Amino acid sequence: MSIIVIGFVTLDGIVTDPTGSEGTPLGGWALRHGREAIDGDKFRLGRTLDDGVLLFGRTTWQIFSRLWPGREGPFAARMNAVPKLVASRTLSDADSAAWANSTILEGDVIDAVKQEPRDVVVIGSLSLVHRLMTEDLIDEYRLLTFPTVLGTGDRLFPAGGRPAHLECVSAQQAGAAAVLTRYRRASR
Repeated sequence: MSIIVIGFVTLDGIVTDPTGSEGTPLGGWALRHGREAIDGDKFRLGRTLDDGVLLFGRTTWQIFSRLWPGREGPFAARMNAVPKLVASRTLSDADSAAWANSTILEGDVIDAVKQEPRDVVVIGSLSLVHRLMTEDLIDEYRLLTFPTVLGTGDRLFPAGGRPAHLECVSAQQAGAAAVLTRYRRASR
């Protein structure tokens, strides 16, 4: 089992509101480069979506549950079919019906992740990612980096956070503007 974090990030490490769906003043920065910069399986998840599970925090899950059920195509079919775990203290099982194959986690999310036998893919959900970082549970980062500097916003790697020693597995251009990088935990 591996824990894989995927996300959109600016050159200065900001991950806040890349598509503008959260309505922040600087949101939508990834879309400046066109929809093709973010559409499809840019993170090369492929079979991981067939055999793994997605893990979301409440806010990201709510955004995705409004967007993905109505989308079509091979990647949308995978996103809608994959099992989805949602870490939330406020959502109920009735809410989970908004997006097929969603389950609201009971108990501590860290315990649930440690017991999960499948690969776990975390999309967005920054507070959840930070908790996983604190517990040193993240095995891989797949980051789509955009040529934008915001200067302010939430950072993927927060100041004062736990050190992470990573190795670059690959880097390749993704669309006209972004670069997809894959980093794995370095050997200890």
